[in-house]
Amino acid sequence: MDLSLVIPLLNEEESLQELHDWIVRTVSSEGYSYEIIFVDDGSTDKSWTLVEALAASNPNVRGIKFRRNFGKSAALNSGFRAASGNVVITMDADLQDSPEEIPALYKMIAVDGYDLVSGWKKKRHDPLNKTFPSKFFNWITRRISGIKLHDFNCGLKAYSLEVVKNIEVYGEMHRYIPVIAKNAGFGHIGEKVVTHQSRKYGATKFGIERFMKGYLDLLSITFVSKFGKRPMHFFGMAGTIMFILGFIAAAWLGAQKIYYLHHGIKATLVTSSPYFYLALTLMIIGSQLFLAGFLAEMISRIALDRNRYLVQKTVNIKDAEELNQ
Repeated sequence: MDLSLVIPLLNEEESLQELHDWIVRTVSSEGYSYEIIFVDDGSTDKSWTLVEALAASNPNVRGIKFRRNFGKSAALNSGFRAASGNVVITMDADLQDSPEEIPALYKMIAVDGYDLVSGWKKKRHDPLNKTFPSKFFNWITRRISGIKLHDFNCGLKAYSLEVVKNIEVYGEMHRYIPVIAKNAGFGHIGEKVVTHQSRKYGATKFGIERFMKGYLDLLSITFVSKFGKRPMHFFGMAGTIMFILGFIAAAWLGAQKIYYLHHGIKATLVTSSPYFYLALTLMIIGSQLFLAGFLAEMISRIALDRNRYLVQKTVNIKDAEELNQ
């Protein structure tokens, strides 16, 4: 199969039929073999009913419905697991991403050999309270990750099948899929300016709190990518350094006390010195960090259910039971 389109959605009943028809016109004109995977992230409107109707009329439509709202990362991850096309393209269901971009994105993956291509909404139709924080966090992400993209959070992206089958998207990490892909060894990452359209139906599902979550997620993914497989390298090293510093400080205080006593010099109690408590604190914190590193090493070997989401229904999905494993 040439192409898989993964489309997460939440209460988008007004736009689904129009989006489906637009996608079908575009991919049919290019002669692609394709599948459209709608992932309903716990919608409370008639979105799933429409997905079932689309699947009944078009055998290339598949659907996954969550029992409740798990978030966009969960929806994308389940869609990636179900995808089978050589090129996988994601887009939002609100019609702000144009299906007319699909052929160019497909070519960049299938012909030009990119592992991942991220859309760049250079001209955005969003209010200032959404665009300004987005630009700030994109700048922060570029500085921390070293990936030269302008719009990490753009929902319109293209991937090779190998990429989506070898990355894990969880929590709120969908904003940083390029970072995840790079850390997994897929470094050929490109960018394409895409058309961003005004929202036609409904209202945005994201609030201002997503920016704080995004910042914390970036710190998490940076830490996990460097030390997720070897947490003792971080906690153990930090703990060892702190313990040694505390031990040296305590030893210095003890040696000073012994020296004063040996030479008949009046000396205050060791416990009356603030350096004693600083040394003790360093040794205690150092020991705790070392223990945290040891426990993290054990946990990293048994955390197998981080990406388990309860799927209520499926449409035209092979091995549907595997989605709940």
